[in-house]
Amino acid sequence: MTLEFLRYGPVGDERPAVRTADGTAFALDRLTADLDGAFFERDGLDRAAEAVAVGDLAPLDLSGVRLGPPIARPAALVCIGLNYAAHAAESGAQAPRHPVVFLKHPGCIVGPNDDVVMPPNSDKSDWEVELAVVIKKTPRYLTSATQARDHIAGYVLSNDLSERTFQLELSGGQWSKGKCVETYNPLGPVLRPAGEVDPTDLRLRTWVNGELRQDSSTADLIFGVDELIVHLSQYMLLLPGDVISTGTPEGVALSGRFPYLAVDDTIAMEIDGLGRQEQRVVDASSAPCG
Repeated sequence: MTLEFLRYGPVGDERPAVRTADGTAFALDRLTADLDGAFFERDGLDRAAEAVAVGDLAPLDLSGVRLGPPIARPAALVCIGLNYAAHAAESGAQAPRHPVVFLKHPGCIVGPNDDVVMPPNSDKSDWEVELAVVIKKTPRYLTSATQARDHIAGYVLSNDLSERTFQLELSGGQWSKGKCVETYNPLGPVLRPAGEVDPTDLRLRTWVNGELRQDSSTADLIFGVDELIVHLSQYMLLLPGDVISTGTPEGVALSGRFPYLAVDDTIAMEIDGLGRQEQRVVDASSAPCG
């Protein structure tokens, strides 16, 4: 059964839902208050699938309703840099021997179609389409890909927006200033359960103002999903509901081939099987998100 898990409603008051392949949506309030770490750890995705199969959930009309990020309140948003061979090359960097790891503040996560708010003094805001992994249970000192797969709840589409001046020129030697800007991580629209997705060859695309900028595949990943989870389990505590963004392919503005983002630009992204998101860039005098 193909299922998409999502959260809908006003900012800060999102509610959980599930949608089948034919577009029929069902409320998940009977099973959980939200799509959070506790839900994933307690086999919530499987319980929801069973409830759909037996007709135990109330139908839901989502037409015209705002979608929020499909994961509630992750404790950590872990990102991998320079993880596509072609992107490393366009950035003028050698392909890394070990995963490049940095953290974004989870507070920068917004819904898939919420506005992106460009901060004052930004002149190099950049887009980054990424496959993101949601953790089901804490991985501790794993040694194999098989073990890693047991710790994955599902996959989502992520836009790891970056302000390159803040990241590279005003960084003080680390990237957080350019990565943690408010609204700089639209997530979603949906979470697909791990068993329904093959993360090894998914097409990723980005359009800015309707022009194609990124068009690649996760087959170009230097470190695959399983390898990343094994690696991270040696160095940090990942909790259920945490998110790992696995890196972006070539085609970002940092390459010098495209202009950076400007107010009133639109960004659209897709990953095979994980849906489409679209944001409008607004200035900092606007509300943070939809």
